[in-house]
Amino acid sequence: MGGGDRFIDTMRLKDKSIIITGSCTGIGKAIAKRCVAEGARVVIHGLEKDWGEALVAELGSDKAALLIENLEDADCAGNLVDLAVKSFGKLDAVVNNAAIVASGDIHTIDLVTFRRILEINTLAPYHLIQAALPDLTETGGNVLNIGSVNAWSGEPDLMAYSVSKGALMTLTRNLGDTLMRENRVRVNQINPGWVLTENEALRKNAHGLRENWDADLPAEFAPAGRILKPAEIAAAAIYWLADECGPVSGQVVDLEQHPFIGRNPPKNNETIPG
Repeated sequence: MGGGDRFIDTMRLKDKSIIITGSCTGIGKAIAKRCVAEGARVVIHGLEKDWGEALVAELGSDKAALLIENLEDADCAGNLVDLAVKSFGKLDAVVNNAAIVASGDIHTIDLVTFRRILEINTLAPYHLIQAALPDLTETGGNVLNIGSVNAWSGEPDLMAYSVSKGALMTLTRNLGDTLMRENRVRVNQINPGWVLTENEALRKNAHGLRENWDADLPAEFAPAGRILKPAEIAAAAIYWLADECGPVSGQVVDLEQHPFIGRNPPKNNETIPG
């Protein structure tokens, strides 16, 4: 693998075919790289054509296929499934990772923006699960939704994003029950906390933070002295995509370096930078 990534060659996803939305960058890209390292073949998806092509070149055209298309397009879900089956002969798993992270509260988020966030973050995953279900049923496959710890309530300035992830969490639990019983298809979700993706770094820079803002974070928010890396989320994702997960379905797991629910508020009124 490029970029200095080092993985144990366990091949837990050997010969599996996996769609990963929003995988040209960030957490999705890290999941795609880890899946290939574990023996899978992946459909890379996103809007960043140059980044997507570079990732496919890194992974190998025999291991990765690319679709550049907006999830809001009516045909996108079907096109993703068709590409996976055409390229790799089957579909074993779907990772719903793509999302819009938009700052704003009740005073600044209008209905048009709110609806678009829900469309990408909640309805697009639902549509892709619908489109993929016949193939996932045939292979005994699974779905992994990438949520956020903001699903439990969320920051005031991430109101619409938090609501969309809360809805995704309920969708995961609901379909995780129904599809396991009726189709033997597992549906689970991981809720990452604060992750240092390329877009998060740029977002904080746009908010006025210095270039290396992540080097000196309050201990209340980063007990380890740093925030999570995309590769660490990818490592956790493999368990849910692999057969070793067994029949576990309808579960949501938070991935953060401190207890997120029921924790005492930060000391000295500290707030997350940005």
